[in-house]
Amino acid sequence: MPEALSRHRPLALLAALVVGQVLLLAFQIKRNSNVRLIRYWAAEIVTPGEKGASWTFGGMGHFWSSYVALHGTFAENQRLRREVGELQLRNQELESRAADAQRLRVLLDFRDAHREAPMIAAQVIGGSADPSSHILFINRGEHNGIRRNDAVITPDGIVGKIVEVSPAAAQVLLINDRDSGVGALFADTRTQGIIKGTGDPDPVMAYVVNDEKVRAGEVIVTSGEDRIFPKGLLIGTVASNKPGNPFQVIQVQTAARLDRLEDVFVLLSEHELAPNAHDGAGDVALGIPPAAPSAPVSISAPAPESKAATTRPAQPAAAPRSKRIASEPPPLKAGPAATPANPGSSAKEPAATSTKSAPPSVPAPATPAPSVPADATRP
Repeated sequence: MPEALSRHRPLALLAALVVGQVLLLAFQIKRNSNVRLIRYWAAEIVTPGEKGASWTFGGMGHFWSSYVALHGTFAENQRLRREVGELQLRNQELESRAADAQRLRVLLDFRDAHREAPMIAAQVIGGSADPSSHILFINRGEHNGIRRNDAVITPDGIVGKIVEVSPAAAQVLLINDRDSGVGALFADTRTQGIIKGTGDPDPVMAYVVNDEKVRAGEVIVTSGEDRIFPKGLLIGTVASNKPGNPFQVIQVQTAARLDRLEDVFVLLSEHELAPNAHDGAGDVALGIPPAAPSAPVSISAPAPESKAATTRPAQPAAAPRSKRIASEPPPLKAGPAATPANPGSSAKEPAATSTKSAPPSVPAPATPAPSVPADATRP
């Protein structure tokens, strides 16, 4: 080993001198940017190592901050996400309960407003699978007094009629079914027609002549002539109309939402529903808008009867001849005092009126006087 070093010593010294000379030259030489060449070389040599070290330590720090240090934060985030989901479900449940409470409140108010009409509440439990048939099933039947052809309504308007009844359920035919028909009339003009279903969501009003003026939005109510629905229940409004042959084609927008029924009322009789107008708010189911307050009616006592002229009362029923003769005054002599004050008066007026116009100086005869014809006293 020492022999090898001694043998290659000149070469080593030469290499050291060359390297030293190069370094001195690099230290003295400057580049365009006034940077020494030695500094440029040092930067080129050190930069790759620094980049590798920076990437290594940066990756380790990111791994630590994203996974190791945030392990508890990630678990907390998952817990908060679960809580948010539970609160959303709870909020939806409360909103559904609030909507149910509002709907039941409307049903209860409608029932309280029409206690004079026998009706029973029912829930919709199913529907027909046939898309062209509009039929529902309710949870009331014969045990609850339901019969065929009973009317089915809601607080918004009519729905249909009962077509089939079982002990615990019933089948309802909606008014937009093609086999349905309801007697109807316009609330303003009182023109009558028939509401017929076509299988579409909205029915039509048939048998209205082309000369009849019909405007969009006109209210349609039941006429009561079908002997199923009481008169005056709200059906809907006119959606559109056009002339046809031989009758108009009138599309009707039903007041009740037939596609989202949940609770209905079944009328157990044809008793007409009295409008709930005790507070002037009208009644939507009867098609009655809120009424404007009316002026009070003044009722005064009748004026006292005048002696000079009396108003002839309504013609009374014919009395027996003996009573009529006894109530008439005796014949008087012709003169100003014998002429009645009212030319329209007759001898058949009540005794009190005739007695007032007779002179007090003429005594009544003891025996009944004969009847005086009506024309004898007229001038």
